[in-house]
Amino acid sequence: MSIRSIGLLLHHCARAKSCRHGASLHAAAIKVGVQSDIIISNHVLNIYLPYGQQVHAHSVKSGYAYVVFVANSLISMYMKLGLSGDAVLVHACTSEPSLVSYNALVSGFVENNLPERAFQTFKAVLRQGLMPDRFTFVVLSGVCPQSDNLTSGMVLHCLAVKLSLDSIPFVGNLVMTMYSKFNLIAPVDRAFSSIEDRDVISWNTLIAAHSQCDDHQNGLGVFREMLSGSNVRPDDFTFASVIAACAGLASIRHGRQIHAHLIRGNFSWDIGVCNALVNMYAKCGCLEYACNLFNTMQSRNLVSWNTVIAGYGNHGLGQRALETFEQMLLLGLNPDPVTFAGLLIACNHAGLVDKGVSYFNSMKEVYGISPGIEHFSCLIDMLGRAGRLQEAKYYISKSDFGNDPIILGSLLSACRLHGDVSVGEHLAGKLLELKPPTTSPYVLLSNLYASDEAWDSVVEARKLLKNSGLKKEPGHSLIEVKGTYEKFTMGDLSHSKIEEMKNLLGILNWAVGELSSGRVPRHSYWGLGRV
Repeated sequence: MSIRSIGLLLHHCARAKSCRHGASLHAAAIKVGVQSDIIISNHVLNIYLPYGQQVHAHSVKSGYAYVVFVANSLISMYMKLGLSGDAVLVHACTSEPSLVSYNALVSGFVENNLPERAFQTFKAVLRQGLMPDRFTFVVLSGVCPQSDNLTSGMVLHCLAVKLSLDSIPFVGNLVMTMYSKFNLIAPVDRAFSSIEDRDVISWNTLIAAHSQCDDHQNGLGVFREMLSGSNVRPDDFTFASVIAACAGLASIRHGRQIHAHLIRGNFSWDIGVCNALVNMYAKCGCLEYACNLFNTMQSRNLVSWNTVIAGYGNHGLGQRALETFEQMLLLGLNPDPVTFAGLLIACNHAGLVDKGVSYFNSMKEVYGISPGIEHFSCLIDMLGRAGRLQEAKYYISKSDFGNDPIILGSLLSACRLHGDVSVGEHLAGKLLELKPPTTSPYVLLSNLYASDEAWDSVVEARKLLKNSGLKKEPGHSLIEVKGTYEKFTMGDLSHSKIEEMKNLLGILNWAVGELSSGRVPRHSYWGLGRV
């Protein structure tokens, strides 16, 4: 049943005041996943609203509307119907508003995507001399990252400390989650250390926070500390998080150890742990093992299929990824945006450009999924690599992401690859107008001119870079050595063994010179790595 059909039927139910049939159609809308459509939502509201207003009118006539718990229920009802103004009026008529009343308002404002009103209400709570409870912190700590309001989150944290709530696991876990969504790992660690009786959720939150902030090595360290320094038994979420950390490090050694620990400890595996293992093995290059694990799973969900599709795509096995997608469809599973991201990457890596374009177009036309920036950037990169620059320009011209620096930079790189200076200059101009925060557009423009041997233009591009005041971020590499990770950054001489590395590099440079000159046989230096 289409959105239009459901909407039309709901409209007739609202006009006929047929709540029973309307509720059945509402259930059907939820089942097919269209309940969030704005037209459907409005029709559903029109069906339920008259009955809610009748209940409100009856409570006023009978004198119950001003009873606190009845008023709280009315506030919640109006908020769930999206009528925040009516909810505020009910609250204003309440003779003695309690913390529960204010919490209902705060929660309702958050549900209706009005974070500023939620925080204004929270301030009113404090002005009334009421002490916020755990429910208040739950609602507001979750909305801070959504509204990109770190300051309000820090105020909540300070208040929790002032009220001595930060030592309670429930509140401390919320504070950690809030900071992790802003990619601030140091406050997460401090919040964790403030919790007195840490439960498994506290440990899981800390491990997941380190992984989310790309601090995978310390995430593994937290897991080891949990096993050796606490009496808390890890659960499925713990293992899923720490396996994700192994995948982030591409550390097959640690991943296998944790897999073995799962087997030895006779832990119950849920589907999330299995999906994490499949993802870890795929990202560590053990694609065959990942596929074997996938095939032996007793049950699979959409995440399982998405993981395997992405694994095939990242390893250049585009055709296998497409075949897996077709198998998934035969089982009746509907793809989501992650599925299409994996398919587009697979088509890009395998050079299946026409197939990739077809999948991109089908997202909206067939499955009703609006392409995101990740889908669009992959499409433009794929078309650019194939030299189909005009087609890429066409998609950019009709997209909302047409002025995104990543999109423009991807096509500019393709122009350099295929020597299209005129289109490249136009794209570079648009990029520079956006005042990019990195040196990438300037370098791409310079390389474009260099490929065309326009050396005067290269000089001008370099001048633009110099005048911008931007500095290129130094490259770095990460390598696992005997179970630990060493990070090497260009120009950084602070490593504890820098002198040994410089001496060895000098020997290697000398050896390369000797070998290049032919003065010494190559086999004479086979043991050089043991110097």
